[in-house]
Formats: sequence, structure tokens, C-alpha cells
Amino acid sequence: MQDSSFARRITTTFAPDGAAWLEQLPTTIDRYAARWQLNVGSAFPNLSYNYVASATRADGTAAVLKLGVPRAELTTEIAALELYNGNGACRLLAADAAGGALLLERLEPGTDLAQLTDEAEAMQIAAQVMQQIWHAPPNSHSFPHVADWLAGLDALRPFFGGGTGPFPEALVAQTEALSAELLVTSGPAVVLHGDLHHFNILHSARGWLAIDPKGVIGEPAYEAGALLRNPIPQIFTLRDRPAVIARRVGLLADALGIDAGRIRHWAAVQALLAAWWTVEDGDAAGVLPWIALAEELM
Repeated sequence: MQDSSFARRITTTFAPDGAAWLEQLPTTIDRYAARWQLNVGSAFPNLSYNYVASATRADGTAAVLKLGVPRAELTTEIAALELYNGNGACRLLAADAAGGALLLERLEPGTDLAQLTDEAEAMQIAAQVMQQIWHAPPNSHSFPHVADWLAGLDALRPFFGGGTGPFPEALVAQTEALSAELLVTSGPAVVLHGDLHHFNILHSARGWLAIDPKGVIGEPAYEAGALLRNPIPQIFTLRDRPAVIARRVGLLADALGIDAGRIRHWAAVQALLAAWWTVEDGDAAGVLPWIALAEELM
């Protein structure tokens, strides 16, 4: 049912709850299959932090069953999809936040944005999806703010005993100053997807739609960063990466009416944050490509 890398990721990332969740997963699948009257098929390949499988509803319509260790990230995903209501994103058909379960519209054919060879077309599509899903924050919500995510960098120096370990000191200091400046000067906030990269924009009978939102509050310029540091791992090996990134920045800035400098600066901060998350996940060897990308974006 699960490949070894998925099982290892769940048990290490969500310790101590991950192992028990994995053990109960077959029973959990059966429970939601009965609750939502589903015929659950095979899991999708390359599972990351959730179990995701094809499913068919009692009326024959195709769906996707997504199960994860119950946590805030899944709760805000549910809230974001409810806010979108199918506009620019896949539809949420049913959910149980306490159980970490979502039943989603299956997007077919499901071609992702990374398959497009025309960069201008891809960025235009991404910009259109962004403009569809952005909403003013509800009066009452559980979404984190981008400032909450950036606060994670506060743990970097203590982790390395007051130093910066493999991170260049100048880059860390520059990122700390830049993130503070960006937060202070941010424009009006919206509910962002938070991870709108090439693999999270899929083609369907209803057009290009977003999947897997994180749900985070921040200014629109923040959203473009994921498209500059993806697709992974291809972005790390592109020989003409500076030119590709510069072109994407220009295309997104024009399509969204956002200052190109803010897009690039947010992307730089996010690249270093991604590098730090890589260390937190126990993959110190994987940090160097992220550092190089962050330095390039600065």
C-alpha cells in the first residue's frame, strides 16, 4: 500500500504520531470509503506527506481521497478550498478536519503546468489561477500569516550554536533584513494558496485549476515565489536559470500588475526558508542547491 520512502517520511516528519497513523491507514481508508460511499482505487505515485488515491463515488463520478496525519495544515487546506468554492481550484466534495480526510474533485486529464513548453503561456495561466483564488481574509479564520512562516528562520542561528552552519552569514543576514522590510511594507493581504508551483496547477474539463493549497495570509507578491523556485529538481540544474527566472519575474509582474522587485525579493526569502526547512527535515546535504538559488535571487 505504501512505498518505503512515504512510510519513512511519515514516521520521521510526524513523530511520534506518524507510525500509528500508518498502521491504521488501511482501516482509515475503509472507514471513509464506507462513510462517503466510495470505491477507492490505487494510490497516486510519488506520495509525499499524505496518502492520495483515486476514488469513485456511488453515482459514478471520479474523485480523489486524501488522507493525512491530522494537523493544522490540512485544516487550512480545507478552509481554503471552501473559500475558493471551485473557482480557480478543485472542488472540495467532503471533509473531516479532525480525521485529516478530504474528498476532492478529480481533475482530468490532470496535466500539470510543468508539461507546458511555452513559458509565457505557463506564467499567464498561473497568473489567471492566482487572480481567481485570491480572496480577502474572512472575518474569522484559522489561516496563518506569512510572518508566522518566516518566524521559523529565528531557529536557524540557535540550531548552529549562534552561527549559520552551511548557510553563508551574509546571505542569512541579508534575508533577515529583507524579510523584515517586506513584511513592514506589504500591501493589502489576501488568502494565498501558499505553494502554487507547477505541479499544483492542473488542466481539467473546467480549465486550469489549483490543488493542494496551504492557505496563508499575505500580500499577492508572495504567491509568485513558488513558480520561481520550481519545478524541483529541474530548477537546480537549468544552465540558463538566471535568464529563465528573470523572464518568469517579468511575465508575472506584467500579468499581475505587481512590482517585479517585490516578486524577486519574496522568492529569495522563500528559497532560504526552503533551505532551512530542508535542514529541519534532516536533509543537510540537500541544502546547498537551495542556498545557491537564494543567492541568485537576491
